Amino acid sequence: MPRIRHDPVASRHTPVASRHTPVASTEARLLPSGGAIDAHRHDDHQIAYAARGVVGITTDAGSWVAPGDRALWIPAGAVHAHQAHGELELHLVGLPAADNPLGLDRPTVLAVGPLLRELIVAYTRTPDQDTPERARLRAVLLDQLRASPQSPLHLPTPATPLLRALCALLEADPADGRTLAELGRAVGASDRTLSRLFRADLGMTFPQWRTQLRLHHALVLLAEGLPVTTVAHRCGWASASAFIDVYRRAFGHTPGGRAPR
Repeated sequence: MPRIRHDPVASRHTPVASRHTPVASTEARLLPSGGAIDAHRHDDHQIAYAARGVVGITTDAGSWVAPGDRALWIPAGAVHAHQAHGELELHLVGLPAADNPLGLDRPTVLAVGPLLRELIVAYTRTPDQDTPERARLRAVLLDQLRASPQSPLHLPTPATPLLRALCALLEADPADGRTLAELGRAVGASDRTLSRLFRADLGMTFPQWRTQLRLHHALVLLAEGLPVTTVAHRCGWASASAFIDVYRRAFGHTPGGRAPR
């Protein structure tokens, strides 16, 4: 089983060293805020769901976070580390490599409706049972996964040194409001060059990446219990209302609210 550690300031980048855990576990566990499961990989797929708190995973390709109305799909063979934001009630569902209802080959955030939530919680409550009832529960869970829309909550890690330097500035301070031209002067590149690199390297524009970064940080801060206004200002929004508007468009509900049922 992967080691659990406590790391209040976790890196977004997965360590090179990792363990091979052939079977992806099906279980429920509690992690303290800042707790983490070190980098590992398994031969099965796995679903990670936070019934309380926010769960994050990091890989060499980037990071993903999921609050209570989202789950993380982790494909077989992907080296990843888990991170707990807030007190985390983590539910893990292991699935054989042949069971891939959405055909996903990379970590992905999935929307979780009320039924899928209850299925995941129920399925992880009795992981050692092998009964006809549990087999039927698993079949319904897979059916619900097939209908789960994907959510673009991926913060990719840049490969080019220029973008790594620029992104590191904003990761250290998401509220940094400098324009791309101003940031370019800090890293020694023109805004035109940086705009081209964002599209070629990360597949998104600079404003799109910065919004993703701020949403990632906002989810973490909200999980730690900070007020919405404080989160808005720490993540770079001019007002709480501006933050709430972006958050609602990204998640379908307001911060602290529940997803539509």
